[in-house]
Amino acid sequence: MHIAEGARIGIAYDYRLVDFDRLGLADSDLGSAVAGARRAGYAGLNITHPFKERVIDCLDALAPEAASIGAVNTVTFRDGVAIGHNTDMYGFAESFRLGMPGADLRSVVLIGAGGAGMAVARVLLDTGVGDLAVADLDPLRAERLVKRLGAGRVASANQIDVLMATATGLVNATPIGMTKYPGTPIDPALLRPGMWVADIVYFPSETELLAKAKALGCRTLAGAGMAVFQAVKAFEIITGLQPDADSMAGHFRSPGTSPEAAARTPR
Repeated sequence: MHIAEGARIGIAYDYRLVDFDRLGLADSDLGSAVAGARRAGYAGLNITHPFKERVIDCLDALAPEAASIGAVNTVTFRDGVAIGHNTDMYGFAESFRLGMPGADLRSVVLIGAGGAGMAVARVLLDTGVGDLAVADLDPLRAERLVKRLGAGRVASANQIDVLMATATGLVNATPIGMTKYPGTPIDPALLRPGMWVADIVYFPSETELLAKAKALGCRTLAGAGMAVFQAVKAFEIITGLQPDADSMAGHFRSPGTSPEAAARTPR
């Protein structure tokens, strides 16, 4: 998306993949990778799972939206200063606004309290969710998210069945459903016709969770919208130029677009 939009606008824009798994790097190498990108003259970085919280310790400052939720998915290097931003909030907010108009917000279950979950939770609360329950394999992480937001409640594993029985909506903010992490974040038997289901996973375009929900007649929201809109905002922050969201959506859907876009690093 970034390279194609840069070409459309008429600027030289390089966007490179730095995959720790492929390069044989350990998670502890994150600081060295960020420092190396800064020395090499990169304009910025996109940060993805599992580094959205950890990268904060590698930076000099945080933009307000990143500081408010404690997660970063975009970094800029300007005048020797590394600044962390969060465009996931904008990405999910725009995707939800366009893809789920009129959604019933009375009671929502959010699965996943990591970096993306933090952004999604803030958007849900700002959108007007009445009762937000946050579940995570790490209960302490869910507790930290709820405490930081000052709203919502922590849902333990044995509460999911009860919560889903009355939930009007469900959001998966975990990597479960990705090709690398197949499956569903909850038992699909807990889904009910009439509720809406959103997923932040965008590859595959329809996760197993969404397929099960759609088969029941649930309204569904795929992760592609969030992927596109977070990229739109990241492009703007990194380049200082205003991209065209429709064009970037077209780039995302084109056969030549790699599904690993969110893990790539722009220079």
